Amino acid sequence: MIYPSVKKLSHQGSGMFFLIAGPCVVEDEIMPFSIASYIKRITDRLGIPYVFKASYKKANRSRMDSFTGIGDEKGLNLIGEVGQRLNIPVLTDIHTGEEAARAAQVVDILQVPAFLCRQTDLLVAAGSTGKTVNIKKGQFASAESMKYAVEKVQQTGNQSVMLTERGTTFGYNDLVVDFRNIPDMQKLDVPVIVDITHSLQRPNQPAGVTGGRPDLIGTIALAAIAAGADGIFLETHPDPAKAKSDGANMLRLDLLETLLEKLVRIKQAINI
Repeated sequence: MIYPSVKKLSHQGSGMFFLIAGPCVVEDEIMPFSIASYIKRITDRLGIPYVFKASYKKANRSRMDSFTGIGDEKGLNLIGEVGQRLNIPVLTDIHTGEEAARAAQVVDILQVPAFLCRQTDLLVAAGSTGKTVNIKKGQFASAESMKYAVEKVQQTGNQSVMLTERGTTFGYNDLVVDFRNIPDMQKLDVPVIVDITHSLQRPNQPAGVTGGRPDLIGTIALAAIAAGADGIFLETHPDPAKAKSDGANMLRLDLLETLLEKLVRIKQAINI
């Protein structure tokens, strides 16, 4: 499958999955470039199309004192500079129509967060920019119901839409991954991504800080590729314990290369 709006996402005929990866949020002026450069060296060697991901603002936080960013304009512009310097597509999430218009001036892909996947005005605003729109499936939503989110974007005339599986609410403080959602959402004729790290969150913890199961990142990632996901999404950091957001479910950056090598072998095996 070729994704024409973001040509760098897919190598025609390669049969390779693509990777969306980066830190949860821009923490300073140096970190986005160091992480993206490190990942690009790996993905270039392995032939994996790569999209850099980072949030410039974290709007969905449990506690008022949680880190939300270094400033909207500064954070967004740094993400754009990563794309320009490294010549790779970049992605960030948006929360309002106004953010969609502003972010579209800088990034290649606009991401609609899972909790906002039913917000019509936001989906229409994102689609109207003409940029590729990645919609995360809500933790409360079925795969089948995501057809309506896709249609809202497509009815703006924008056919470049992707869907991301990021887990389903399982009780109050846990998520599970239903791998049936991959083929079910692919029936909508859009690329389907699995968000590995957010699927392993343990939200709504008593301390007001989201927990996670990073020890299962490899398990979920391998299963996602084996189940036919078009791409994977994960957040990574050189030292997750010191990350200012979502550190509890991030992959340590120096573990990424070994994981991707395994995923490439799985993909090659199922392509035989």
